[in-house]
Amino acid sequence: MGTREDLFSKCYAFTAAEEARKEGWYPYFRPIEANRGNKVIIEGREMIMAGSNNYLGLAFDERVREAAIKAVEKYGTSCSGSRFMNGTLALHEELEWRLARFVGKEAALTFTTGYQTNLGSISALIGRSDHVVTDKFDHASIMDGIFLSTGLNKHVNLHRFKHNDIDDLQKVLEKIPPGEPILIVLDGVFSMEGDIARLPEIRKIADQFGARIYLDEAHAIGVIGPTGRGTVEHYGNVAQADLIMCTFSKSFGSIGGFVAGDAAVIDYIRHFARPLIFSASMPPANIAAAAKALEIIEAEPERIQRLQAIAQKMLRGFKELGFDIGTAETPIVPLHIKDNQKTFLFWKALYEAGIYVNPVIAPAVPPNGALIRTSYMAIHTDEELDTILEVSGQVGKRLGIIP
Repeated sequence: MGTREDLFSKCYAFTAAEEARKEGWYPYFRPIEANRGNKVIIEGREMIMAGSNNYLGLAFDERVREAAIKAVEKYGTSCSGSRFMNGTLALHEELEWRLARFVGKEAALTFTTGYQTNLGSISALIGRSDHVVTDKFDHASIMDGIFLSTGLNKHVNLHRFKHNDIDDLQKVLEKIPPGEPILIVLDGVFSMEGDIARLPEIRKIADQFGARIYLDEAHAIGVIGPTGRGTVEHYGNVAQADLIMCTFSKSFGSIGGFVAGDAAVIDYIRHFARPLIFSASMPPANIAAAAKALEIIEAEPERIQRLQAIAQKMLRGFKELGFDIGTAETPIVPLHIKDNQKTFLFWKALYEAGIYVNPVIAPAVPPNGALIRTSYMAIHTDEELDTILEVSGQVGKRLGIIP
């Protein structure tokens, strides 16, 4: 027998991260020592957090924290089993009922994480030879749900259309044989671009081809729409999506996720979603936190309005400074730099100035699409926002990113 290559050889050959650490510009996995909502402590320094998805500031809200504490006191720290077996609490079912009502659907089902929600729901729905159509900028969890279905069913027809390009979607659908099942899966708000799916136009085309729509509202619920009900409310028609998915790790200040739709469809997912059946259920503290957050979202629409006002301020401010913000129209404001080195230099300069943002390079974005992802919370003060704009402008000019 010949010499077999060591499986770990690729691990030992990967040195890029360690080299970046030694050079002092590695931006990832920075431990947060304390969280104060709009500010955090990192390496002993207080910093403005401008890279969080805690859009409504509820992850640090006293009422949400108190709900989590009470749930632990009553139910303990874990359900110690899957939803399918011993891991369903009355808390789960109450939250699911309230979520379904909130998004205007018959039923809802909660998962342990938002990632598992997409992984489980999509892989349960897509069977052998079915067609799934995605926006090229859809989140990785959507694609992984499709890949899981492909692994289970051996053959799934995946089609991708250009980002928010209705004409390209039409061309893709026209190539699918008549009569074969189609699921269109897309983000409501795209997590890197900060723009909104053209849902009414997509719904119109979907109806022409008999396709169903699965809408990922992770970055939309609590963010857009007059009362924070997301993309369907933004456009004024809840019927535009057949299934609505959302995570609790953004506006809800917890962890977990849910999918909502027709009761029969949700019941099917409940019995065929492997990540639900074979994973421990969401802990009591997180269920209670999400439920309290939902209550606050419903009772305090002024939080959503404040967030939307902040979004407009930052969109306008960065644009006036000369930054390329692409098609952004939400509190996710990307600064398109397109050069990896300048992106990391920009991140480091802001970090040293006490502002935390996220540098993003391929494969999270297309090649040569490097950007700084900034995101904002309803609890940011005007002074903090002005500081972010002022420092960003100074750094951008120094690096030649803006004139």
